[in-house]
Amino acid sequence: MINFYLVTRSGEEFEVKGHVGCSLMEAIEHSGKGDLAAICGGCCSCGTCHVYIQSQFLPGLPAICDYERDLLECSPHQRQDSRLSCQVQLTEELSDMRVTIAPED
Repeated sequence: MINFYLVTRSGEEFEVKGHVGCSLMEAIEHSGKGDLAAICGGCCSCGTCHVYIQSQFLPGLPAICDYERDLLECSPHQRQDSRLSCQVQLTEELSDMRVTIAPED
């Protein structure tokens, strides 16, 4: 298990625990915190699990695939630190990162 910090759309912050190997989206959903829609259930086909990853953790993440890039480019809230949480697998290196749920499109 690793710990990370989740900031909701309303600005509330929670410490969340997740299993190494599961997706960030799954960990957020299992926590019951926040307002992450994740409509497609992690299939990388809707963009409703859009989050902002604390910048110091971005270099350690896998590269963005074409599908994820396309979905993020459709969001008016896309930023340099944007990722789809269904595409980020939890690793020990991500312990203590801060994740902010992006505004709803």
